[in-house]
Amino acid sequence: MTSLFFSTPVDIDVVLEDSDERQTVDVKLDKGRRERVPLYMDGESVKGAVIVRPKDGKRLEHTGIKVQFIGTIEMFYDRGNHYEFLSLVQELAAPGELQHPQTFPFNFKNVEKQYESYHGINVKLRYFVRVTVSRRMPDVIREKDLWVYSYRMPPETNSPIKMDVGIEDCLHIEFEYSKSKYHLKDVIVGRIYFLLVRLKIKHMELSIIRRETTGSPPNQYNESETLVRFEVSRLLAGCG
Repeated sequence: MTSLFFSTPVDIDVVLEDSDERQTVDVKLDKGRRERVPLYMDGESVKGAVIVRPKDGKRLEHTGIKVQFIGTIEMFYDRGNHYEFLSLVQELAAPGELQHPQTFPFNFKNVEKQYESYHGINVKLRYFVRVTVSRRMPDVIREKDLWVYSYRMPPETNSPIKMDVGIEDCLHIEFEYSKSKYHLKDVIVGRIYFLLVRLKIKHMELSIIRRETTGSPPNQYNESETLVRFEVSRLLAGCG
C-alpha cells in the first residue's frame, strides 16, 4: 500500500461510464462521513477508464499497471482478515514509463455479483474498482467504491406471520405481518389487533429492530439497531 508519510508521484482517477446519469446511493462511512456512490445491478458490466497523471511532468517508471474489480467481506473486529468472494483483473500496461497523462479503458463484462452491498455495525460487504501502479518502491493504489442491488425472484413460500402477546384476562394483542421474509429495503406491512383491553395503557410503542449476527461460535457477535419507533399509545386514548 502507498505510504502515508510520502506523497505519491502520480495521480490516479477512476471514471465509470455513464457516471453522470447513473443512480447513486448515499452510503455512511466511518467517523460520521457520508458519500454518494454509483449503483449497479447483478449481471451488469462495470466499465470505464483509468487516468494516470505523473506529477510535475516527472517521468514515472513502473513495473505494470492493472485494474481489478473486487467484492469483499470485511469484519470490523478483524480488520486484517478480509474475505474476497470476487476478484477480476485486467492488465492495463506492461512495465515501462510514463511522462504524460494517459487514459486506459477497462470493461468487466456482465459481472455476476452474488451478494448485495451492505454496511452494518460489525461487517461491511463492498464492491470496488482498484487500480495498482506497481513500482520497485511501494505501489500506488487507488480504489473507487460502488453499490450493488440484486433483484431476484421472490421466495415461493412467504406466508404471513401471526403472534399473540398479553396478560391473562387483562390484555390480549395479536400481531400480523403480511409476510415472513423481507428485503432490507422492504416496506413492512402489518396489523395490530387489540382483542382484549381491561387495563389503562399509559404508553405503547412499536419498534423495528435490525439484528446483525457475524462470525460463528465462540467468536460470534450480535448487535441490534433500532431503525424506527412508532408510538401506539396515542391511538389508544380512551381505552381502559
